[in-house]
Amino acid sequence: MRNPAAPGAVTESAELVLPLLPPQDLAAVASACRALRAAVTAVTARRAANAARGLEPLPIPFRNCVDSKPYAYFLYTPFSLTRLAPGASAPSAQPWGASWVRPPGPTWPHPNLDGFPSAVCGCACAAAECGGTQCACADVDADAAGPGLEAGMGSLRECGDGCACAPSCGNRRTQRGVAVRLRVVRHLHKGWGLHAAEALGCGQFVCEYAGEFLTTEEARRRHKVYDELASGGKLCPALIVIREHLPSSKACLRVNIDATKVGNVARFINHSCDGGNLHPVLVRSSGSLLPRLCFFAARDIVEGEELTFSYGDARVRPKGLPCFCGSSGCSGVLPSEET
Repeated sequence: MRNPAAPGAVTESAELVLPLLPPQDLAAVASACRALRAAVTAVTARRAANAARGLEPLPIPFRNCVDSKPYAYFLYTPFSLTRLAPGASAPSAQPWGASWVRPPGPTWPHPNLDGFPSAVCGCACAAAECGGTQCACADVDADAAGPGLEAGMGSLRECGDGCACAPSCGNRRTQRGVAVRLRVVRHLHKGWGLHAAEALGCGQFVCEYAGEFLTTEEARRRHKVYDELASGGKLCPALIVIREHLPSSKACLRVNIDATKVGNVARFINHSCDGGNLHPVLVRSSGSLLPRLCFFAARDIVEGEELTFSYGDARVRPKGLPCFCGSSGCSGVLPSEET
């Protein structure tokens, strides 16, 4: 005799477990029975509808007219996390694709970067007064429309965790998550790419490059592993190395951010040999030692346009992976460097 409660029990259990599974495990579960196949289909559709899992103010959908991949699987974080020890592993699971939707989690205040020095200092402004010339955190050299849109890496100062102001402070423009409409689009040769789903004005904040802050030792270890996997077409690494020359010109601050397994939608931003339409900016928040890498529109961007920036000089590594940016000055090789 059939148990009429069985289908409901299967659905209820699936709702708890399936959102935690990676794609290969979902595919295995789907072959078990019709009820589970339907549940897996629903989870897959919800994943494809929002890469951000409800952790950003707006949904960021996937769109694929090239092949059968509905989405790219990774763990989402709206802000960078810390991995200090060599070989330290990232979280292994995160619910994605459940029928319930969590409210967007604020990206401020950021969690403490354990192991990295941090000073508890900042302004004492009221929320409505921050960002003015009297604010201790104000960047008086920043352009009113955007943080310097000249070629190269820009810089910007913002209020931080040690400040008295609220998250709504006008001098925290990069700390409230992805507030513009974006979508992740599948390309024939480049794979996934990030596109504007609305018109963006020159100087408008787009997103932060969030991932895992790594020590140089750990970054070098992962770089070797990623190179081997990428050369065989088994991985699309998203480890970025930023070098900032300090005022003394005698030292260089190196920041390693790996969004390969844990990151946000910035991991899908592709390279363009012509410099792209995004301007990378190092943003320093009061009280935090490490800067964050943020992207602003380098010019007016139309709806549907792919968002790109320059990864660096392709001549550093002439035998790198092929570049498909399509720009008139394309070198044919993706920039990469020995870490």
